[in-house]
Amino acid sequence: MTVEYSGKGDPARSLALLWRTSERASRKGKPELNVDRIVRAAIEVADAEGLQALSMRRVAERLGVGTMSLYTYVPGKPELFDVMLDTVYGETARPEHAPGDWRGALDRIARENWALYLRHPWLLQVAVSRPPLGPNVTAKYDYELRAVDGIGLTDLEMDSVITLITGFVHGAARGAVEAAQAESATGLTDEQWWAAHAPFLSRITDAGRYPVASRVGQSAGEAFNAAYSPEHAFEFGLERVLDGIETLINRRAPTTRSSRPSA
Repeated sequence: MTVEYSGKGDPARSLALLWRTSERASRKGKPELNVDRIVRAAIEVADAEGLQALSMRRVAERLGVGTMSLYTYVPGKPELFDVMLDTVYGETARPEHAPGDWRGALDRIARENWALYLRHPWLLQVAVSRPPLGPNVTAKYDYELRAVDGIGLTDLEMDSVITLITGFVHGAARGAVEAAQAESATGLTDEQWWAAHAPFLSRITDAGRYPVASRVGQSAGEAFNAAYSPEHAFEFGLERVLDGIETLINRRAPTTRSSRPSA
């Protein structure tokens, strides 16, 4: 899988574009064009055709304009890419007064990020160790941190908790996207794949030699009708991650009651 890196553009130009500090208007007589339209078209290309198809020329074709006309509004592909990222990160919901405690808030954050990756699978190909420092990325980070603000964690622990949640979701979403793409890539559904392999597995698999793998594998296969279920992996894993965070919080305030409601 090809990995794209954010933050490769000229810093001054990227930040000006992200924060719209200097946006040129459409020239008279030309199709109505602006940064937002260009960015939206670029996202549509990535959603429909994958990140490998993204180019200034392909975006221009989608807009029905000449490639060079894009450069009136966007310095280049690296800067455009940063704004694409910042734009899609702005899609996650950020309710001002969401009901529930920190655990419920982190659960909502995880599900918002999960849905975002499923809407835009190309995000999973992006390395964001140098994230685009735009308004939506900043607002998203601030909102997510507020879920664990004032519950006894240090600032560094707050950052680490959000990193843990979003990192877990990233990995779980990658598995879900790969599973969803497997049928189109191989031409076989999970059921067809298992049916094709079953006669051979029954001859070579030795339950006496691999007793635990045979027993557990059979149980999982019967439950999921596949090697594994991305949805189950997400739900099970998220609960365990939240359990671990709860343990950390309780260590910081041993006399504080657990955030879970009593039975």
